[in-house]
This record gives sequence, structure tokens and C-alpha cells, in this order.
Amino acid sequence: MSRTMFSEVEILDSKTKEQLCFLDKVEPHSSVGDIKSLFHKSYPKWYPARQALRLDPKEKALRDDDVLQNLPVGTSATLYFRDLGPQLGWTMGRVFLAEYMGPLLINLLFYVRVPYIYNHKYTISSSHHVVNLACACHSFHYIKRLCETIFVHQFSTGTMPLRAIIRNCAYYWGFAAWLAYCINHLLYTPPSETQVNYALIIFVLCEAGNFSIHWSLNSLKCEGAKCQRFPHPSKNPFTWLFYFVSCPNYTYEVGAWVGLSIMTQCVPTSIKLLALFTLVGFIQMTIWAKGKHKNYTREFKDYPNLRISILLFIL
Repeated sequence: MSRTMFSEVEILDSKTKEQLCFLDKVEPHSSVGDIKSLFHKSYPKWYPARQALRLDPKEKALRDDDVLQNLPVGTSATLYFRDLGPQLGWTMGRVFLAEYMGPLLINLLFYVRVPYIYNHKYTISSSHHVVNLACACHSFHYIKRLCETIFVHQFSTGTMPLRAIIRNCAYYWGFAAWLAYCINHLLYTPPSETQVNYALIIFVLCEAGNFSIHWSLNSLKCEGAKCQRFPHPSKNPFTWLFYFVSCPNYTYEVGAWVGLSIMTQCVPTSIKLLALFTLVGFIQMTIWAKGKHKNYTREFKDYPNLRISILLFIL
């Protein structure tokens, strides 16, 4: 009769290297998620979604579906714990209603010019049609985001750090309020009709492209954080950007905001603000795209060498 072989798992604080927990009977086929659950029994305040476990304090956190016996640890493993802070679930009632519903409502409040936002002497004439168009485009963008979150997107993790939600809300809400104030002001000076029309075409095409990429990514077969294959171009022309870029959804996202920036060009303050909003978003999406591109090249040996992260032939 064969005996069951168990592994020993020591969990240390990633900063102080102090031992937090020692598990002496862990089955080799246990996953990192199982180890988090065992650790949670010793420290109830650190529920699994709040934990990050690493083989080295400076390495990337292990995935919940990583199996202990497949890790380079032998029968004795040392894992380093980091507290990710309070987490909230990726649900439409929490994270994304907070992040995306905020800018949508804020912009509409400025658009209808609720009392006390503007001086009364600026609220007697009607809006320029470009203001109406900008409101429609801005509202469409965030309604689309909410619908994609509920019906299209797949998330590799079930939660998001509370501090990240606060940061994201400050970014989206703050810029939305500042932009809405400038664009909906009665002193707003619109650009030429030609510029508005070309900018609208850019915005519509990029929004359609962004949705097409999200729909394409949704068709991938994923198990947890790992997909069985990487995205390929399809018959949809908007997906042909996959020939050159790993994350064309971010490329189209930046393009949509560039289009809106051109469309709403007005006084120097507001155009600089919208350009700043686009730039900050581009920097963050570039970081995400580079990380995704790196994961693709590491996981798939046949990943196309021609593809780069986010901008064709540049970045």
C-alpha cells in the first residue's frame, strides 16, 4: 500500500521575510488557490483575493490555477506573501458602475446645465450643435463600456483592489467634470465643420474597431487567466490590426479619444485638458499592452514576430 507524499509550504512576509505560516501536509496536486485558502484559515483578514503569493519577492505573483507540483520547488516550498489590500468584485453593481457611470452622469449634468454650475448670465442661449454631438459621443463611449463589461468582457481575476478603484474613479470623474465644464460652457467656440466631420469619422471608426476587438477576444477559449490560443485577424476588417499589434483594442481606444479631442477643439485650456486625458490614458494602456504582449510571446512559441504592443511599427 503506497503512502501519500505531502509537501511542506512555508509562507513568508515579502517585506520582512518573517514566517507567517507553515503548512506541513499539502498535497502535491494542490493549486496556489488551495494554498491561499489554507493560509486564510490562519489569517481570516487576508481572504484569498487579497493575497499575492510569489516564489521570489521580486517575481510576478503566481496564478491561482498554478499547481504546486509543477512549480520549481520540490517537496519543500517557500512562498512570499504580499497583502493586496481590500478587494471588490468585478461586478456591474460595484466596480464598473462606479468607474463608468460616474463620467456618464457628470457629463450629462453639465450638458443640461443644472443650476449653480455656470453663472446665470451664461445659461440663456442654446448650445452649439457640436456640443450636442460631443455629449452624444461621450455618452455613447461610456454606455458602450458598461454594456461590454456586462455582456462581453472576460476577467482573469474576480476582484479589483479598492485603492485602484478610487484612483480610477478620480481619473475618470475628475477629467469628465473638467472637460464637461469647458465644452458645455456658453462661451465655447467650436472648430470648423470640416474638422468636426473628419473627427467624427475617426471617433466612430475607432469605437467600432474597439468593440470588434473586444468581441474577438471574447471568443478565445480561456481557463482562468490563461488562454489556449492567442487572437488572430478574422474576416472583420477592424481585426486586421492584429497582424501588427498585440492589443489593438487599446490602439482604437486612444484613436477614439484623439477623434473626440479634435472634434471638441475650443479654447486652449480645454483642448490641452482633453489632450492630457488622452495622453494619460495612452500611457496606462501602453503599460497594459506591453505586459499582455510579453505574456503572449512567453506562452506561445509561434506568436508572430511582426506584432508589437500598441502602435503600428512604433511601440
